Amino acid sequence: MKLVLPGGSGHLGTMLAQAFHGQGHEVAVLSRSPREEPWRTVFWDGETQGPWVAELEGADVVINLAGRSVDCRYSASNRRSILDSRVLSTRAVGQALGAVRRPPGVWLQMSTATIYSHRFDAPNDEEMGRIGGGERGAPNTWKYSIEVAKAWEREVDEAKLSGIRRIKLRSAVVMNPSRGGAFDILLGLVRRGLGGEAGSGRQYVSWIHGVDFVRAIGWLIEGDVEGVVNLAAPNPLPNTPFMRALRSAWGISFGLPAPRWLLEVGALFLRTETELILKSRRVVPGVLDREGFEFRYPDWPQAARDLCQRWKDDNLLRGAR
Repeated sequence: MKLVLPGGSGHLGTMLAQAFHGQGHEVAVLSRSPREEPWRTVFWDGETQGPWVAELEGADVVINLAGRSVDCRYSASNRRSILDSRVLSTRAVGQALGAVRRPPGVWLQMSTATIYSHRFDAPNDEEMGRIGGGERGAPNTWKYSIEVAKAWEREVDEAKLSGIRRIKLRSAVVMNPSRGGAFDILLGLVRRGLGGEAGSGRQYVSWIHGVDFVRAIGWLIEGDVEGVVNLAAPNPLPNTPFMRALRSAWGISFGLPAPRWLLEVGALFLRTETELILKSRRVVPGVLDREGFEFRYPDWPQAARDLCQRWKDDNLLRGAR
């Protein structure tokens, strides 16, 4: 099987490329900054057609992961960059798929669980989930993120294609022990004694273990599901027990809490936004559950223990090198 990964040079793309290449599949990563890897990397600018389009000819799957990181302040220029990097790259992929004679049969398009509303009362699945943006008191930055997500998905829906199964991946935070990822950052707080509850601690954290993220992608490729799919473990939980379980997995009983005002100050200095921490993302995998996908890590305490051990093993290997 040949897989083409536009924007596949980041954390998620590298994880997928390693997994599928390790299984003996042909992988081509499209990147603005190609580098030497065990798989092939090809230049693209994320906006216009070019020689990279030939990679789609006869391929089996395209997984578009392109999009500028949202770990930044939402200034006017950053907002434009975040939106354009998603919309233009998705449009470019759609146009390229329409131009090749033998396009892939499956197009998996990255999206985000942030599209759902900030809520505590009920979970958001694909069928009954409430799209956000109208919540009372929601910051403008949160509403902006939802508009970006909707525009992102709209490009997939409006692509004039036939015979290609399209899947929009509304992914929760992918937990993987790699350096600089979400889990590495959270564990860093715990290790420094700062891993207490954030804000009220009531906001739900939706997540998926990296192993299950890769497995779900493979499962979707092999199946016949199309449309919106939530990539999230089935048991999200509020921030307070989430952080407590992470501290327990690391072997630390105490973590300093961070009130909302302190998080806002910290985000200002770190040039990021508090949405990633304070928005309640209560997202569940309705389609995956209904269609019979089996999670290896459905519960956070189990996942946290495994991730902590993987983090220790990875860092021991780095130290040995």
